[in-house]
Amino acid sequence: MRALAPSCGPVRLVAVDGHAGSGKTTFAGRLAAALGGAPVVHLDDLATHAELFEWTERLREQVLEPLAAGREAEHRVYDWTLRRFAGAARVPLAPVVLVEGVGAGRREVRPWLARVIWMELEAAAARRRGEERDGPELAGFWAHWARAEAAHFAADPSRPYAATRVDGVTGRILPGTVGEPSTSP
Repeated sequence: MRALAPSCGPVRLVAVDGHAGSGKTTFAGRLAAALGGAPVVHLDDLATHAELFEWTERLREQVLEPLAAGREAEHRVYDWTLRRFAGAARVPLAPVVLVEGVGAGRREVRPWLARVIWMELEAAAARRRGEERDGPELAGFWAHWARAEAAHFAADPSRPYAATRVDGVTGRILPGTVGEPSTSP
């Protein structure tokens, strides 16, 4: 990842995308650690109940533009329990910054990205995993989410733009991936 050309000012911005429940957050955490503590922007912090995929302006204004200008960024954090923004997260300027979440590799974000990583796990399997993780109290949300996610990827697929694919179960880089990175981050 460090060998990629900077894409957002001095930063190599890397998207970790895939279906909800596919392992994006876990993989992004492992990759961040392998990169010596690379900052991770979680799109769940920028999305809201009413705007599941309408977070691109917040991402651009609060994260991408400051990083592109060579400055640290700070974005507001949505509280899913309180149903409002409450708090903020700092994004230090770093050689590599990860953006993880469903739609991280979307059309509006791709011009800022050095790489799109896709977590390879089919939608139904990812949903089952997510529902098991979140419990029965969020079953109604998952039904709504699954429809919104399917519509999003139908209109703006990220997977075809992923230079790297990762097995959503094992976390391993899949063979035959275009632009497959070396074994070191």
